[in-house]
Amino acid sequence: MKKILIVDDEEDLCMLLKIYFTKKKYEVSVANTLSEGLQQVNRWNPDILFLDNNLPDGLGWEKAPMLLDENPKLNILLISAFHPTVPDNSHPDRLRVIEKPFSQQQLNALNL
Repeated sequence: MKKILIVDDEEDLCMLLKIYFTKKKYEVSVANTLSEGLQQVNRWNPDILFLDNNLPDGLGWEKAPMLLDENPKLNILLISAFHPTVPDNSHPDRLRVIEKPFSQQQLNALNL
């Protein structure tokens, strides 16, 4: 079973994503701060990370290149309602952007 970690401070969005992916037979965990999310990545080793940019304790997208370098099997979906600059990275095949708000059809199209 693949593991998905959702790091976002919007608790309602996290709950909806958790329900959606749990029904699709993924193991799902949620973090609402960047520090909690980084701890869970190290402890839990997810396959897929939904990472918001504007978090209460920092900018999630700034951590994406380091996370990809340190976790070779990790795929990251950067999520944001704003249009920040996508971080430079050497793993374009493992880093994608999905803009909020997104629909169930967009989630289906991700083919995770």
